[in-house]
Amino acid sequence: MIQAATQTMTLEEFLDWYPDGYGRFELYDGVVVEMQPTGTYERVAAFHSLKLGIEIERLALPFFVARQCIIKPIDSDKSGFIPDVAVLDENALEAEPMWKKRSLITKGETVRLVVEVVSTNWQDDYLIKLAEYEKLGIPEYWIVDYLGLGGRRYIGNPKRPVILVYQLVDGEYSISEFRENERIVSSTFPALKLTAEEIFRVGL
Repeated sequence: MIQAATQTMTLEEFLDWYPDGYGRFELYDGVVVEMQPTGTYERVAAFHSLKLGIEIERLALPFFVARQCIIKPIDSDKSGFIPDVAVLDENALEAEPMWKKRSLITKGETVRLVVEVVSTNWQDDYLIKLAEYEKLGIPEYWIVDYLGLGGRRYIGNPKRPVILVYQLVDGEYSISEFRENERIVSSTFPALKLTAEEIFRVGL
């Protein structure tokens, strides 16, 4: 990713500035950053959107996979994150004050599940977003580290591809690791039939 603007912004200024239909940007403590994903990264993210969308349709759940939305941290007016995949609860959107004007999410209960696909800026997913999603109360957060890029304190040594599933329990995330042919266990989609290896193959 690269810094895309020289002046710091508030989230409101960022939303006004955001170029319609061009690029993908996030705001970190007032600094606009342009995301530059690889083709493989996009394919992995799209695979998750497809699989979760199929599960939503199969179970006729009142959820949908947002094409693009911005999640606002609970205690900052200078940050906004665009998750790689976000499953939103249609019934909760009425309580979102900015939804009909802008695809801005301010309440954790609106988001059923977030998936972040790890790239070279892995610290954002393992440190910044993890903490902010937990504080916001997002019930489930996946870190998909299909290349094994994260720090050793998170994914072990030697580094290997892993999927980490964080689920909110009493206001704090509990963590589960999935590798190889282990089926991913999701509280949002308990009947989901998806293994870590299936995801890793998409990223080859």
